[in-house]
Amino acid sequence: MTVVPYKDKQGSKKEQVASMFDSISGKYDFLNHFLSMGIDITWRKKAIKMLKKDQPKQILDIATGTGDFAIEALALNPDKVTGVDISEGMLSVGREKMKKKGLSDKIELFSGDSEQLQFEDNKFDAVIVSFGVRNFENLEKGLSDMHRVLKPGGKTVILEFSKPKMFPFKQLYSFYFKWILPKIGNTISKDQAAYTYLPESVREFPDGKNFLQILDKVGFKETKCKPLTLGISSIYVGTK
Repeated sequence: MTVVPYKDKQGSKKEQVASMFDSISGKYDFLNHFLSMGIDITWRKKAIKMLKKDQPKQILDIATGTGDFAIEALALNPDKVTGVDISEGMLSVGREKMKKKGLSDKIELFSGDSEQLQFEDNKFDAVIVSFGVRNFENLEKGLSDMHRVLKPGGKTVILEFSKPKMFPFKQLYSFYFKWILPKIGNTISKDQAAYTYLPESVREFPDGKNFLQILDKVGFKETKCKPLTLGISSIYVGTK
């Protein structure tokens, strides 16, 4: 089932996701940290550490949003981080952030479709994504294109929400995610659909072993999954 943010509107998932992120771009960073109680920052740090021994010099950050994951990737001391996103609203906030932090020479943000990347084959040492693959219209197509632009031996590191399995945390988290988070998110962002779409998209996402099978199918090797915080999110790693 394809989950879209605005069920009463026409348009593809891709178009609707772009529109949704444009709508919430001004509040996105605050809500990310507030709704996760800041733990999303720790998750990003852990994901980037998975690339430490590889020391990638050219990194592509897919669905970069406002660039938080791209900034975290600078801990690896790359030559350049390239961020791509379909939402101009998010990119505008991100570019302003890079200017303020003096990072515009190290991080470049481009408008682009994650499923039709405008880069040549075998270009990047690493491709990273945080909380973005869930929003792909065609998951296999997006992952295949990530594989295409990776250099042989390069790695992908994907951070994404998953579904906790352990009782009673599973039930408590499910209640928060379904009933509390959307109310807070919708009130602050003023977008009545964005934070209802979030739990729905997580519920439908093929997490854990199911996602590893898709990574394997599109050509990644040595795939593995590392659950975080009792399974609220997971880090997936694959090599070309």
